[in-house]
Amino acid sequence: MTATMNFAQRALAFARLLRRAGVKTTTGQAMDFVRAIEHIDISRREEFREAARACLVTHKDDLPVFDRLFDLYWRAKPEYTDGLLQQPDPDDLIELAPEEGEEAEETEGSSIEGARGRRLEAIEAIEEAEEGEGSETESLADAFSYSPAEILREKDFADFTEDELAQIRRFMQQLTWQIGRRRSRRKVASPKGRFIDPRRTMRRSLQSGGVPLTLARRQTKTKPRQLVVICDVSGSMDRYSRILLQFIYAVENGMAKVEAFVFGTRLTRVTRLLKHQDIDEAMRRVAREVQDWSGGTRIGQSLQSFNQEWARRVLRNGAVVLIISDGWDRGDPQLLAQEMARLQRSCYRLIWLNPLLGSPRYEPLTRGIQAALPYIDDFMPIHNFASLEALAKHLSQIDDKRPVRRQHAVLPEAPAA
Repeated sequence: MTATMNFAQRALAFARLLRRAGVKTTTGQAMDFVRAIEHIDISRREEFREAARACLVTHKDDLPVFDRLFDLYWRAKPEYTDGLLQQPDPDDLIELAPEEGEEAEETEGSSIEGARGRRLEAIEAIEEAEEGEGSETESLADAFSYSPAEILREKDFADFTEDELAQIRRFMQQLTWQIGRRRSRRKVASPKGRFIDPRRTMRRSLQSGGVPLTLARRQTKTKPRQLVVICDVSGSMDRYSRILLQFIYAVENGMAKVEAFVFGTRLTRVTRLLKHQDIDEAMRRVAREVQDWSGGTRIGQSLQSFNQEWARRVLRNGAVVLIISDGWDRGDPQLLAQEMARLQRSCYRLIWLNPLLGSPRYEPLTRGIQAALPYIDDFMPIHNFASLEALAKHLSQIDDKRPVRRQHAVLPEAPAA
């Protein structure tokens, strides 16, 4: 709660800073900005920027000044951006402009020049404050500074240091994992529902002598879909396996219905192993249980085991399946294609996450990925934190419209008579 209040004070201070820089920002706009923070994910820089721009800028000529001040202010050190009682307010960094109601001796032309001058003074003041602080930065959660977060968002998981792995683990826990909902067969009471509830209608009519004055209604109940994660932990995925297991841990502890499996040459269910509250202990338990860690890859055989032993248990009610693998496979490509087709028919949506897809030079040329591609609904990268954010957004937007299955053969047109 304290961190939220501190950040709200920073947001108000930023609105005042825009006003001193010549941008016409009212108190009502500043309060709208503070209220908007409650409805967005402030860890996403562009989403936060768009919310600030929509609330605080009303004229297109002020956009360049807003963008420049936004980049400088939200990258500055906390002592220049907190606005707390024990720290300098950003208003103290620049010369204050006359408030409304105060006497102004400037002419119209000089007021325009004054506004431009105040904008330059504001930018120069923050630049000087920023340069004087050195290169030391703080985490996003502590300082609400986007610089370290932006670096980690775009950095490949394979290049992370131990300190960066610990920091990205905290960022994963801050992500909101929600999956699209499905319509069940049950119905719940709703004043604006499509269906009439005759039983409740007749029960209510007893209060009016058996005359149904109002109609009770119901609507279809919705439930979150089941999510099944199948992750490759073979030797070719060794650079990504541990960070992706941490991703699976964050997803499983952030959502209600998640089943987790790992495979190399054989399939292992790790759902219960990842339920431990301590993530380090959960990782150690998984490492002890999985016997084929960093070994060979048999994707087709592993999916065959899943389809035969687990599919009927965990793929009920329109489940979404995530397969995390680079596609390197030593098994039979025909078996892989056969099991992928069977798996796709059993689930509502089949998503393949490939860490190599983040490279601009990547081409799906391996036998395994070529055999699996015709049966994949969504082919997405998972090589950095930005790709995890894109995945979280994609899962939340899954609707009731079933994807077009691309494996169906296209019949050739009949020749002209």
